[in-house]
Amino acid sequence: MKIECVVPSHSKVGEGAVWDDRAQCLWWVDIPAGLIHRYDPVTRANTTQDFAEPVGCIAVRDAGGLVVAARSGFWLFDPETGKRHHLADPEAHLPQNRFNDGATDLQGRFWAGTMKDGGAPEPQGRFYCLHTDRTVHPWKDGIYTTNGLAFSPDGRQMYLSDSNPKVRRIWRCSYDPQTGTPGEPQEFFDTRSVAGRPDGGTVDAEGCYWMAGVSGWQLYRLSPEGEVLQIIDMPVEKPTKPMFGGREFDTLFVTSIGIDLAEGSDQPDAGGLFAITGLGIKGLPQPRYAG
Repeated sequence: MKIECVVPSHSKVGEGAVWDDRAQCLWWVDIPAGLIHRYDPVTRANTTQDFAEPVGCIAVRDAGGLVVAARSGFWLFDPETGKRHHLADPEAHLPQNRFNDGATDLQGRFWAGTMKDGGAPEPQGRFYCLHTDRTVHPWKDGIYTTNGLAFSPDGRQMYLSDSNPKVRRIWRCSYDPQTGTPGEPQEFFDTRSVAGRPDGGTVDAEGCYWMAGVSGWQLYRLSPEGEVLQIIDMPVEKPTKPMFGGREFDTLFVTSIGIDLAEGSDQPDAGGLFAITGLGIKGLPQPRYAG
């Protein structure tokens, strides 16, 4: 196994990695800087666009371009032209909030969650579904830091988490693919048993859940039963989002945070984008937003 920093970007909060299997590139963001990155693993070029406001997460759109969950809600964005189209701002009444983590279900719905941005943490985050007809439906609220969204390979289970130190749990719930309706969340994994708190997640081809252990210097592979199968030590304190990519989906990309690090820690590549090869594990194609 090899861990390499492929983009030493020193991002404030690198996040939101999603693999585009058609273009063979990785899209990812720097949340507070409002930057959307595109990394080409063949040329190793990383190009950047300024979205002009904090961007929590993105997904590739089936019709072309991206769907973006930002501070001001959901947008369609064409990286080729820079054209933006605002869809909805479900939390216009909560100006302290912004979107954070997201994922697309197998039917092309885009799920994303919000959180309070700055100041003392409050449980005022909520998960939302952007349906393919572009309507927005709220779901579970009372979350400090919405995170960990991912779907099982058959699309009938949804994962989610709360990164806050008071909670630091991952839940799983049944999911109705026809209606996009989650069931009641059940605790899947209590991260107090490991070093890192739950940040972004993804699911591999074997149905195992991968969690970035923020503030714990580690990644975790969890079985569908919630057992720790593998721990990977990272060269940075705050890994944030794992995502499988590459032509064979056998490279695990990992974003990271470059600010508010442990005093005296040696992590010159903090905030960079990492690529892990030689795992012997493959991921899955990421569904595209169908709206």
